[in-house]
Amino acid sequence: NGGGGDRNSVPLYDLPAWTITSHRLLTMPVRTSALRTLGGQGNVFAIESILDEIAVLRGEDPIAFRLRHLRDERACDVIRAAARRAQWKPQKQSGIGHGVGFARYKNTGAYCAAIAEIEGTDDIRVKRLTLAVDVGEAINPDGVINQIEGGAIQATSWVLKERVRFDRTHITSTSWTDYPILTFSEVPAVDVEIIQRPEIEPVGAGEAAHGPVTAAIANAVFDCLGVRVRDLPITRDKIIAAMELVS
Repeated sequence: NGGGGDRNSVPLYDLPAWTITSHRLLTMPVRTSALRTLGGQGNVFAIESILDEIAVLRGEDPIAFRLRHLRDERACDVIRAAARRAQWKPQKQSGIGHGVGFARYKNTGAYCAAIAEIEGTDDIRVKRLTLAVDVGEAINPDGVINQIEGGAIQATSWVLKERVRFDRTHITSTSWTDYPILTFSEVPAVDVEIIQRPEIEPVGAGEAAHGPVTAAIANAVFDCLGVRVRDLPITRDKIIAAMELVS
């Protein structure tokens, strides 16, 4: 209710038609509350994954494909800045993948693009995240960077590890063993560039990174392993299941 689940469900890309359906469940088996970004993370993950899939099917570079379908120059600028800073796209190496994700939070807030570099062996490890963000006027640039860094690391934990387990009556993941989170040794290097726009009112940076980082990691997994995991978190079991679908 109040624009939570459908947050970021309308893509910014200039394509001729969209059909967007919101499914609101009024009866739930357990009590729920807000995840940071509400629906933003899941919807951006879905949109940016399918955009990447279309680009691959067409044999186009994922960044060039996105830029070709964006009219908003601020959107294009953050994608270009992240790509330039990450030196997109490095020469292909076995066991290494690169992916991109983009969104404007709530379609009215901060623009953010992310490039993920992952290592895919037995498990997925995110090595580096490169982000560019446009919050309008950045009054406290260090504060903006802190927010984007924190969001990027939190999103990495969500994508690789975090999942609430429950049965028909209650939550069953009640310890850190049942609900693992990213450890300090697993935290990726995070590099953030701010596109400063002093002529535009500030819009805040708090939750702008989560969706783009989630999508960038998922797209990097495809680049590395050639399979798409459509159900988070991206664990070894999910990767194996995805591989079995395409084999």
